[in-house]
Amino acid sequence: MKRVLLIAGTRPEAIKLAPLVRELRNRSAELQPLLCSTGQQPDLLPPVWESFRLQPDFHLSVMCPGQPLAALSARLLEGLHPVIRDSRPDAVVVQGDTASALCGAQAAFYGRVPLVHVEAGLRTYDRYAPFPEEMNRVLIARLADLHCAPTEQAAHNLRSEGIAPEAIHITGNTGTDALLWTLDQLTAGNLSPACNMPTKRLPRVVATMHRRESFANGLASVCEALNALATDGDIELIVPLHPNPEAQSQVRAGLRPHPNLTMTPPLDYVSFVALMRSADVILTDSGGIQEEAPYLGVPVVVLRERTERQEGVSAGVATLVGFVSQNIVNACRKLLSASPGDETSGGHHTIYGDGTASARIARLIHSFLSA
Repeated sequence: MKRVLLIAGTRPEAIKLAPLVRELRNRSAELQPLLCSTGQQPDLLPPVWESFRLQPDFHLSVMCPGQPLAALSARLLEGLHPVIRDSRPDAVVVQGDTASALCGAQAAFYGRVPLVHVEAGLRTYDRYAPFPEEMNRVLIARLADLHCAPTEQAAHNLRSEGIAPEAIHITGNTGTDALLWTLDQLTAGNLSPACNMPTKRLPRVVATMHRRESFANGLASVCEALNALATDGDIELIVPLHPNPEAQSQVRAGLRPHPNLTMTPPLDYVSFVALMRSADVILTDSGGIQEEAPYLGVPVVVLRERTERQEGVSAGVATLVGFVSQNIVNACRKLLSASPGDETSGGHHTIYGDGTASARIARLIHSFLSA
């Protein structure tokens, strides 16, 4: 039996790796999954593991108050080395582009263990946007042996960088798998939102903001747009705060109290899925939400200058607006006024996945390790 070590440190990684862990466990005659939680987001990980009914095999505690990226990276490498040494995996799996993913890739390389990269090939081709994620995923690509690209565009990016075509496989995004599983569990009553939103009275706009590159002037401009939308009087605006303290403080300072505006504490994943399902438009700088909202049939206004998920923009289900307040307001109003026949409204868009990515990746890992 081949051992597969999966490394997750942040909530998005945990969400997107959880369905893959479950799929690998279903193939227990062939593969033994081991889950390592690095604790990069220590308060956000336990609810994800609990929701997906998973228990990590290894726990690291890498976070310190005010820790810079260099110190975090050093602690991750130092912590992951003995995990790989002692568990003796036949392959290491990392997801996406976080510090945990990059350091997991480096630790696998140092241990001469084959590396599988889930959600490979996303690019903006601007090394500082998003920062540091763009360079993290570029560097992981140089270390990976098996590249699981979510879309044809992501696979094309990898091929254009000289990655061997036979090492690249289009699998879809495991985030869609996690979303569908959660929706099924909500419908069946096996999961319940920890935080229930008020009954919808008006068209609902949900807004989330947290990216580092927005901190200088971007968040202030986004808040100005949200204030303008709230005062329109014909929508309700819900803003779940992000756990990042700097993002929280800037959003609290920038938003003015208004009857149509509700700020909530940070939401767990299940509660946020339930909230997304009720939205008419979502404004976000999150990568994962850009993937989830189209499947739910909810149009997205992307609060960034660049996106590595251009497929949604090309399909007309996402609008890239940057940080200019009036552009944000105009895009939101246009989407709210869209008729049911418009391409931006209604329907499940499977451009990022159809819910079977984890099964494909599990088969690829088994074939790779059996070769």
